[in-house]
Amino acid sequence: MSDVQPRDADHAGHADHAGHTHAGHADHAGHTHGVRADADRRYLLIALALLVVFMLFEVAVGFLASSLALISDAGHMLTDVGALAMALVAMRLAASPAAGQRTFGLKRAEILSAQINGITLLVLAAIFVFEAIRRLITPPRVEGGLVLIVALVGIVINVAATWTLARANRQSLNIEGSFQHILTDLYAFIATGVAGALIYLTGINRLDAIAALVVAALMTYAGINLVRASWRILLEAAPAGLDPELIAQAITQEAGVEGVHDLHIWEVTSGFPVLSAHIDVSDQCDAEQRNALLDHLTRLLDERFGLHHTTIQLECELCDADGLFCTLSRDEEQPGQCATTPRGAER
Repeated sequence: MSDVQPRDADHAGHADHAGHTHAGHADHAGHTHGVRADADRRYLLIALALLVVFMLFEVAVGFLASSLALISDAGHMLTDVGALAMALVAMRLAASPAAGQRTFGLKRAEILSAQINGITLLVLAAIFVFEAIRRLITPPRVEGGLVLIVALVGIVINVAATWTLARANRQSLNIEGSFQHILTDLYAFIATGVAGALIYLTGINRLDAIAALVVAALMTYAGINLVRASWRILLEAAPAGLDPELIAQAITQEAGVEGVHDLHIWEVTSGFPVLSAHIDVSDQCDAEQRNALLDHLTRLLDERFGLHHTTIQLECELCDADGLFCTLSRDEEQPGQCATTPRGAER
């Protein structure tokens, strides 16, 4: 027998059709898929306003002081501004309801935003490395005192912006991408401030290029992590922390389950893991027992693994699967020994 059972852990409607038990996938009004798209809009707007004002100030002073560290930091801040603006757009898109051919809505817009942010960080890091090497070979004169003052102001601005986004829900890869942009910019200002102070005290202009290399290294680290995390979702790999083999083992340990195949676990967007599986059940299970088993498995996946959105297809050898519907009649069923108690729990 083959029963297709799409399930959310929040819903448990059943209907009995010629020996089949079909789980209801009904009202989603109270069910949240992933991180709410508009939950952190206000935090993003505050951080964006802080960065835009200071970025314009830093660009002007960077050219006046002839500081690559300040200019590279302003370039990084430009990506911060772009990241936050893109995150806001992605939030609006992700809030679009599922309709027509977009059965999950546009929830992956935030993943594309994170992917672009990560790639942008890597490209800027490469540019800054090239320019820093050039300046190490032929260092220009740098106004260390001016660089130090701007860096100190930048630290204050970025601490405020970082604190603001730290209060947001960073489970969203979209928010996490923006946060990483601002956090690496904070580290960059610290490096720039140290370089400015040392240049002011020693007159060694190459320290500005060394600070730029530190900034580039931080950007590379953050960019690689963002690209890796977003690719994991785009390539529909199992979410981090969920082991498909462990989940399959937990399912097969339940009484009445003969095996699991066609197991798929992926993530639609940040915090929205999904599972689908074909589960072989004992031929002794009647419709009522299959319903009970399905409820038990749904609760198991929800409570133990955090899988709230599951689609389970129950199968047994007696099913004639030639057509769309199972042809097994009630008279052919053999009720008896199927139970929902985990194996090993019987006394």
